[in-house]
Amino acid sequence: MQPSHDERRGSLRGVVAVVTGASRGVGKGIALGLGEAGATVVVTGRSTGAAGTSSLAGTIDETAREVTALGGEGHAIRCDHADDADV
Repeated sequence: MQPSHDERRGSLRGVVAVVTGASRGVGKGIALGLGEAGATVVVTGRSTGAAGTSSLAGTIDETAREVTALGGEGHAIRCDHADDADV
């Protein structure tokens, strides 16, 4: 008998991960993959759902919602990691 897809990938339930730059690109992809595996994912970045935070598509709020929709638990925290006061 061949293992199911979930058994091959493993479960990250109970694991907490922090993904920086998770609004778009590689950071978002990593966050979504962790969420699909069941992790609690704290996504950070500068782009939020608030007006005027970015002219680019994608926000940490959207990523957190997608993580939750995939079976994980997504949390968005606005943080500019280049600014020591934010960290």
